[in-house]
Formats: sequence, C-alpha cells, structure tokens
Amino acid sequence: MQSTEVIAPARGSAFAELSRTIKQAGLLDRRPGYYTGQIAFILVLAAAGVAAFLLLGDSWWQLAIAAYFAVVSTQLGFLGHDAGHKQIFRSGRANYLFGVAFANLGVGFSYGWWVDKHSRHHAHPNDEEKDPDIGAGALIFTAGQAQASGPVARMFYRYQAWTFFPLLLLEAVNLRVASMRYLRGGRDRPRLREALLIGVHIVAYLILVFVVLSPGKAVAFVAIHQGLFGLYLGCSFAPNHKGMPPLSAADDADYLRRQVLTSRNVRGHWLTDFGLGGLNYQIEHHLFPSMPRGNLRHAQPLVRAFCRDHQVSYLETGLIPSYAQALRHLDTIGRLPAG
Repeated sequence: MQSTEVIAPARGSAFAELSRTIKQAGLLDRRPGYYTGQIAFILVLAAAGVAAFLLLGDSWWQLAIAAYFAVVSTQLGFLGHDAGHKQIFRSGRANYLFGVAFANLGVGFSYGWWVDKHSRHHAHPNDEEKDPDIGAGALIFTAGQAQASGPVARMFYRYQAWTFFPLLLLEAVNLRVASMRYLRGGRDRPRLREALLIGVHIVAYLILVFVVLSPGKAVAFVAIHQGLFGLYLGCSFAPNHKGMPPLSAADDADYLRRQVLTSRNVRGHWLTDFGLGGLNYQIEHHLFPSMPRGNLRHAQPLVRAFCRDHQVSYLETGLIPSYAQALRHLDTIGRLPAG
C-alpha cells in the first residue's frame, strides 16, 4: 500500500534546516495518548448517535440525527486521513488496518483509492497535470482548463462559484463512485477486502435505516446524512489550496516553497482545530505529512518564523475569508474567455 509520505529533499536545503528544528522540538514523535483520546471520543459520539437513533424510532426528529451523523462520518474520515499519513501508529501495517476499518467499514469509501489519490496530491500540490485534486470535472481550477473546455461546458463553468457548495452535497456520492471504479480496477486481495468491507457497511447501514424508519423518512435520512457529510467534508478541504498559485515542474520551486506557496492556513482556536480535523494547519501538514495532528499547532509558530526569516510567503486567513478567496478564484477562472 502506497503511503502519503513525501520524500524530503537532500540535506543542506532550507527544508532540511527547518526539519531539524521541528525534529529537535519532538514534534514528529508519535502521540499515542492524544490519538487514544481522539479515537475514544469519536467512537463514543458514534455509539451515542446509534443509541439515539434506536430510541427515537420512526420519527421525523431522526433528520436531526442524520445531520449529527454527517459530523461523525466526517470525523471518522479525519482519523482515516491521519492513518493514511502514518500519524497514529509507528507500524505501517497498523495504520493501514486502522485506515481500512474506519474508511471502508466506518464511512463506506475505499481507503486504498484515497491513499493513492492523496499521495499524488501531496507530491504535486496545485500542479495542473499531476495533482488529482485540481483536475477538470464539475469544476475547473486553472486557466489552461478554462481554455480547453468546450462552449457547453463553459456555460456551466461561468457559474461555478455559485454551484460550488451545492455540488459538495454530492461529494459523498462522488467518493463512493470513485471508490468503486478503483476497486473494480484489480482483483488483488487488498481490493477484494476493501470491497467486502464497503459492502458490509452499505448493507448494515441500509438495513438499520429502513428497518427503524418508514420508507419516506428513511430516504430523507439517507439524503440528509450523505448530503451534509459531503458538504462538511468538502468544506474542510476547500480552504486549503483552492485559489492558491498553481505550480508545475517548470517552476523549479524547492520542496519548502512548493508546499508553502500552494497552501493556505485557517486561523482559529481549538474548535477550528477539531472542526477541520487539523487541516487548518495546511502548511505545516504539507511540509510534515506524518506529524501527528495534535502537534501541528505547536509547529506553526516555528514554521511561520522560519518562512519569515527566509522570505517565503506564508498565508494565514480566517475561515470565511478562505472560502471567499476560493470562490473568487473559481469565479475568475469560470469567466475566462475561450482559448
């Protein structure tokens, strides 16, 4: 299984100097106590949600439980993300088994697909040709994609800033479709295992919902749960790179600048850290993908000071301004004239 680790540059580079500072501060050390607490807390939230669902029975109040489970599902996804970066356990095997359990069985999408995709993103952030997160699809992110789009597509892209959040309501569906395509692409044991676990998740989920709720309420529950799950997940990732400068191999930026210049941090407090799963420290996370989530806030002042001393632009903004910047970029790209 490919990991989401990014190979560090050679000794003597600016990043190597920063890396030594971070390592000496102990910020790359595992945090077993922190993750034990995080995992226990999310599992308690999940168990409480199931208990409330069963106690409420066939009631329209279940739609509030559906929204609650959108939060729980996203938090489970964050833990899968951390496992993919080997933040939780020292053993790659342990991280893999944990990630598969939480992503495939707990949430219902392919951990293997996500790790492969996310690895390419970390290695080539905001590279139009290599970063799968900015590939053209329902949205476009670069001038090159705008110029390559046809007249019908351009009609839709012109309003993509307005459709961005509504489209996120379909992100959970998109994750599952992409997972199925990935799993159909091979017959090896890991993919078969992942497909089986996703199947168990879907069957158990649908049986529970449709046994407890009448058909109309069950359909509404699934729609709200999955729609808000996709919206929350998408909103957690949207501030990180959208609207930041695109880079390619031709730009010849070193590792430090490639990761910092294409990333945006979101300032806040402990609730922001929890709500965004630590992804608000996107610069630190991209520089040190295996750094445990709980250490990112401690690394931030060191990284920010290092960037200031080395004249590397370090962008940090509020949550709402981060969305505004991303939407302005989508609007600008969507309105570019055809090539």
